[in-house]
Amino acid sequence: MDGVAYGNGEANPGTRSFIVLGLGNVLQQDDGVGVHALRWLKEDPSIAQIAEFVDGGTVSFILLETIQTSASLIVVDAVALDGVPGDVRVFEGDDMDRILRRTQAGSVHEVSLSEVLDMARLCGSLPPRRALIGVQPQSITWGSALSGPVHAAVPRVVAAVHEVLRGWNDALI
Repeated sequence: MDGVAYGNGEANPGTRSFIVLGLGNVLQQDDGVGVHALRWLKEDPSIAQIAEFVDGGTVSFILLETIQTSASLIVVDAVALDGVPGDVRVFEGDDMDRILRRTQAGSVHEVSLSEVLDMARLCGSLPPRRALIGVQPQSITWGSALSGPVHAAVPRVVAAVHEVLRGWNDALI
């Protein structure tokens, strides 16, 4: 499913208003939470009307064009938050950049999201509005199902996407 887009959130040709990017490996349990959350989000009509959903899989530089053409980017991914499994936290703008640059953040992805965002920054096309919705994983061992705590967190991820979009534009949701 890497790079698969759902919905049509284009405001005008060449620029997409809102992209929700789900990251992770669905074969490593909770690492796939971003991709699993996309499945819930695309079923939410209030979000599906305004956003494009992109399954970013395990990240690669192929996502650079998607990120560069976004006015607003929301990323959902498993993140080591030093919390309990299923914790959901939102990081916006510079806070997102800081959390992604932590050395202990680690990544099982081909390239890190931070590297892709740095490339967009160097090209002068970093989305002005960006947020990371991080979910503390319980397990990233082999398996296709989310752990109980992370599965239970997915509705909170959906609520966090709503909250971010509301903050960016009260008229949207």
